[in-house]
Order: sequence, then structure tokens, then C-alpha cells
Amino acid sequence: MRNYSAEIEPTPLIAPWLEPKIAELLAFRRDLHAHPELSRQEFRTTDKVVQRLEDAGLKPYRFRGSGLFVDIGDGPIATALRGDIDALPVLEETGLPFASRNHGVTHACGHDIHTTAMLGIALLLADMHLQRPLGATIRIIFQPAEEIMPGGSLDCIAEGALEGVPRILALHCDPRIEVGHIGTRIGSITSASDTIKIELSGRGGHTSRPHLTEDLVFALAEIAVNVPAVLSRRVDVRSGVSVVWGQIGAGSAPNAIPGSGFMAGTMRCLDRQAWHSAGELLDEVVQQVAAPYGVEVRLEHTRGVPPVVNSEHETALIEAAARAELGENAVVLAPQSMGGEDFAWFLQDTPGALMRLGTHVPGGEQYDLHRGDYIVDERALGLGIRVLGAAALRAIRDLT
Repeated sequence: MRNYSAEIEPTPLIAPWLEPKIAELLAFRRDLHAHPELSRQEFRTTDKVVQRLEDAGLKPYRFRGSGLFVDIGDGPIATALRGDIDALPVLEETGLPFASRNHGVTHACGHDIHTTAMLGIALLLADMHLQRPLGATIRIIFQPAEEIMPGGSLDCIAEGALEGVPRILALHCDPRIEVGHIGTRIGSITSASDTIKIELSGRGGHTSRPHLTEDLVFALAEIAVNVPAVLSRRVDVRSGVSVVWGQIGAGSAPNAIPGSGFMAGTMRCLDRQAWHSAGELLDEVVQQVAAPYGVEVRLEHTRGVPPVVNSEHETALIEAAARAELGENAVVLAPQSMGGEDFAWFLQDTPGALMRLGTHVPGGEQYDLHRGDYIVDERALGLGIRVLGAAALRAIRDLT
């Protein structure tokens, strides 16, 4: 297995290739930003990417609906790269001249950067292959529907996007990391994310006589407090299991115990095995907590995504590429995130790694993802192309 930590020489062709191309790529990114599309509706985005790839002489494969992948090179696949292409149902508040023209939809998570970076890498590799055969194939996946669950990664896998792929790499914009740096972490870098919905029902009654009915509101409160507490004692605390409620509701009068109520929230976890065991425990714990109050319980537990678990070898590959392209101090330790990321489904049987691409303007305002005012430092686009492009070329050398 190659020792990537010893390889710090930059790829000599990437930066010179990128310099005359970056204006076109920035224009492409701004066009995507101005025309964002929601999950599984990314038809214009797909058309734009397909057209540019075909103009470069490539033969992309379109998925049913939206999204695509393209193979560049010859021979066995050395690695796949993945970029997600969908936007969010968020109102843009940036004031940028290329702000969203689709009211209530915006690229508030940086997927326009991800998509354009993958396009840039595809064009880079295509030009390199024309000059000298790569000796292997790089597969680039433009994935739809990352922002919903179940996400589009499962659709890509069902359409064969991982067939013959020995590893897969990805990037994600990070407004907490300064531009010019990337964040990496071996092991879990994001959390599993599930949705929990609970409905309670009973006969209802007067608040003066709770003993004659089922005190449904009290039962809701007990579930809200005690289910997270019990799970934290039944599952290894190092796994980071977290149940947080986002909705709860019941009743319409202060002196009437209602006959129905509901609550909903998420369960997150940083450990893949604990994610499975906590999910199996959830129904048992909810039923046990509710049992003393005589209410009927209906639990709907929707599996969202497992945690993204970065493999050591693929993380080292990205880090070596980043240090070579951006400098020895370019790599920082990325904090674990309790957010979900459906890149995780690609990693269930295929090793890989997700890197954080710094988009924060040094000394500038601190933004956050999924906010309507999120602005990226556009220099991040070229840096992402350089890092993952170099990582792809190093993966080819792995095969030799």
C-alpha cells in the first residue's frame, strides 16, 4: 500500500491547466447558482453538465430522472469522485448579482461549487488523457437529491454507479474553514441521521380527573424527556447517540386532556454499529416509557443515512494531495458533525473519504450552511479542483 505521507510534490500540470480555465468554470458555477433546483428536479443542471462534458468529447451516462456519471480514461477504475447537484428550499438573502432566480430555492450548501469542481476535474482529466493516456479510469458521479431522505446516493448505486469502483472520494464546502485549507478526519466525520415520529392516542377527558382517562400530554412529556435519557444509558456514550425533538403538539384547551398528540425529532449517532443497535432499541424504549399511562403509541422510525466513516488510506491520499497542491499547512482537523450526509451510503461497502473544503474569507463574516445568506469565497473552487484532481491522479498511481 502506497505511503502517501511521503508524497508532497505537486502535480505539475494542474495549476497551469486551471489558470486559463477558471473564468469559464466560475461563470458555470454562477449560472448554476442563479438557477438552483430542488432534489430530484435537477433537470437543467443535469442538461448543463451533460452538454459541457459532451462538448469535451466525453460520453456521460444519465440516470433516470436527474444526475449522471462520466468515465474518463482507459483501463480499470482507480477511484470515483462524487459531487452533489441539488439545492435547498431556502430563500436567498446574499444580494449577489448572480443570486437565485428561483424564488425560495438556493444553493445554501455549496452544491454549485461541488458540481462545478467535479466538472472541472472531468475536463482536466479529459485533456490530460488526450495528451497521454491515463492508464486507468476515473469515474465522476454528479449525484442528485442529497438534501432529502432517502437520498439520491441510493439511486446512483441502484443504477450501477459503484460497479467496479475500488474507492470513492468527495468534498463538501465548509464555511468554518478558511479558504486555502481543507479539513479531514479519519473515522466518523458526519453523523447518522434518522427521523422519528410518534403519535399518541387515548380517550381524553377533564384535567380535574386525569385518573379517569389517559393523561396523554403527561405521557408526551415523559417520552420527550426519558427516551433520550434511557437511550444514553443503553448505548455506549462514545457513539454520540442524540435524540432531539423538533415538534410536539396536543390539545386545544387548558382544562381538557386531549385524545391525541404527536411529536417528531431526529436520532443521530456517530458510530455505525451503535446506529443499528439504537434503532432496534428505540421502539422498545418508547413503548416502555409510555406504558404506565395507558396511551396507544404509533412510532414511525425512518432510517435516513448512516455516518460517513472516512477510511485511513483514502484520507491519507487526500491529505497528501492537499499538502502538495496547497502547502504543508493546508490540512486541518475537521470537527465531527452531527449533520447527516448521504455520501455515507457509498461507503457501506466501498472505502472512501469526504473532505471539507474551506470557503471562509479570512477575516470576513462567518456564515453557516443552509442559511440564505451563505456566501463562499470563490477561490475555493479552483482549490477543490486541484486537490481532488491530484488525489485522482495519485489513485491511478496506486494501480501501477
